[in-house]
Amino acid sequence: MTGLNPMWLPAPTDLTLLPDEVHVWRIDLDRPQGQLQNLAATLCADELARAERFYFQEHRQRFIAGRGMLRSILAGYLGIEPQHIKFDYQPRGKPVLADTFAQSGLAFNLSHSQGLGLCAVNYTRQIGIDLEYIRPMSDVESLAERFFLPREYDVVRSLPTDQKQEVFFRYWTCKEAYLKATGEGIAQLEQVEIALTPTEPARLKTIKDWSLLELVPADNYLAAVAVAGFGWHLKCWQY
Repeated sequence: MTGLNPMWLPAPTDLTLLPDEVHVWRIDLDRPQGQLQNLAATLCADELARAERFYFQEHRQRFIAGRGMLRSILAGYLGIEPQHIKFDYQPRGKPVLADTFAQSGLAFNLSHSQGLGLCAVNYTRQIGIDLEYIRPMSDVESLAERFFLPREYDVVRSLPTDQKQEVFFRYWTCKEAYLKATGEGIAQLEQVEIALTPTEPARLKTIKDWSLLELVPADNYLAAVAVAGFGWHLKCWQY
């Protein structure tokens, strides 16, 4: 694994986000029923309606947990109650802070997979995060050929079988993190070229002035954070 395996610390009561910091929160989405009820009480009608559209109860509960804890995290930075936060949505669905909260400059992005979530937060920089559970796949090469650039596909194809899957997900999380930061959709995967090897960290090859950092947030998970610009410091918190 080439990704950073950070220490996830409990957040201090006097949490401060400095202009040159990026905070990443690790969130356990499987919460007790009592906590879920409290989190659901902070959601708006639109979020509750979205939760109800999930077919499986497990998915409904994880959505409520993710959105509720996102509100709680952002509220801590903004100094308000979670239920008072309002969101706008960009054309491809990326949530951003609305109304007066947007003037704070607080930028965030949320990703979740299975029972784990990650939330990245900073001031003023475009930011995106993607998290993937590494699940067994029999068609890694064909997926790489379909979604990746020829040079990236060649890397996946050249690897031993036991390395193909990890490298595929490294490419995927890096591309998705950048596309989520810019608000573009998955259809643009082929427009983002990533340079990486099994032993070297990933970097954005064709796009300048962006940072890319790979994370290993838990066993069998991979993640990546894309941030506009350089010179920032990472802090990792456990919700």
